[in-house]
Amino acid sequence: MGELGAFLKLDRAEPLERDPAERVRDVREFVRPLPLAELRGQGARCMECGVPFCHHGCPLGNLIPDWNDLVYRDRWREAIEQLHRTNNFPEFTGRLCPAPCEAACVLEIREGDAVTIKQIEVSIIDRAWEEGWVVPRPPAARTERSVAVVGAGPAGLACAQQLNRAGHSVTVYERDEAGGGLVRFGVPEFKIEKRLVERRLGQLEDEGVEFRYGVDVGKDVGADELRATHDAVVLATGSRVPRDLPVSGRELDGVHYAMDYLYDRARAIAAEVGTTAPLSPAPAEDAITAAGKHVVVIGGGDTGADCVANAHREGAASVTQIEVLGEPPLNRPDDLTPWPRWPMKLRTSYALKEGGARDFAITTTHLSGSNGAVEQIHWSQNDGAPPFAAIEGTEETRPAELVLLAMGFLHPEQGVLEQLGVERDARGNAAAPSYATSVDGVFAAGDARRGQSLIVWAINEGRQCATQVDAWLTAKLS
Repeated sequence: MGELGAFLKLDRAEPLERDPAERVRDVREFVRPLPLAELRGQGARCMECGVPFCHHGCPLGNLIPDWNDLVYRDRWREAIEQLHRTNNFPEFTGRLCPAPCEAACVLEIREGDAVTIKQIEVSIIDRAWEEGWVVPRPPAARTERSVAVVGAGPAGLACAQQLNRAGHSVTVYERDEAGGGLVRFGVPEFKIEKRLVERRLGQLEDEGVEFRYGVDVGKDVGADELRATHDAVVLATGSRVPRDLPVSGRELDGVHYAMDYLYDRARAIAAEVGTTAPLSPAPAEDAITAAGKHVVVIGGGDTGADCVANAHREGAASVTQIEVLGEPPLNRPDDLTPWPRWPMKLRTSYALKEGGARDFAITTTHLSGSNGAVEQIHWSQNDGAPPFAAIEGTEETRPAELVLLAMGFLHPEQGVLEQLGVERDARGNAAAPSYATSVDGVFAAGDARRGQSLIVWAINEGRQCATQVDAWLTAKLS
């Protein structure tokens, strides 16, 4: 497995990124692949662990040591076969996953020395597409059962592909004009080019999956109609109800949920680069824009970072990202998150490398403005931990002409769940401990079931849910 002792001779190679000053002037992907020789060297660093903890770190259970070794040995076709055994969409995860597998790598016991698993993964799948090794895999025979999958995000797409390959007829219902979910509309073009999403959707269509875009289940198609048309229903609608900011001034123009801004930017960029879907709405005259404005992003996660990066590319006057939590330590705190757990340590996003300010332990007290539009944000510092007690004498006011709320998501939208009569858990998610809900023949997967989470969890949920649906349908056929 790998080269004996290579991890002692070769250093970890970090991903290659385009210069921030250059990349903010366009919307092309900013991460570049490592050279082939370096990739093989990084694969050689995989150290044949007795217990490969990277498996534990990856929700998909990817066979990471296997394909690391195959890349080291220049056996790329076998590598993609191993990768696809557990992951339907490695070009998504290889670009967007935060790589908990690397945090769990045994080499990461020496912090910062993990194998570059994510770079190897994305290089395998990119090479496979270039070589023509990724082809449609339609089922050899069809069953007489049909499944409706509601939602064309990663969980829904993974579930649809697995069920279709099992021979069931699958129809995916998506209210947006194109598939991909937040990978398409939430994640910017410069993190994953949407032609890659289109390419995968094309593969699913060629395998026999039917897509119905622009169909809002619960409105355009009722739940009863869905149940009457299909033998089983899978809810993969995501967790799309955002956390709000209950302060004075929230109602002012210029205060928006982050996802509304990201959707507007995704559609505008799609029109610019030519990946607009046939059903795309005309650009709105009142589309949210950061151009020339003082922008404040409330929330320190990936969604907030994507807002910051979009604002840079629009030419914002200034961009500030604030977080209610205190600043984490520079290095892994072994008393709180020891290896192989995901370390709660300070990270600087790609967006902040491009510019902008960041503040921790900030509590927004109110927003103010004139003529119905926001102009200022008022905040104070807190003690950095729940319940975030305010620190007297730290009140500040900053200019804010666009305020974006990126504070996470609460639960799925409730309409479809209510129409179907699906029970929910205490957080408002579909109650489906083993993917089957309280309604016979209705299943749930992804963020709609487990709450807001990572793309690797979404794909895993879709795959696991498909296994349960297939077993249920098979039992009905027997």
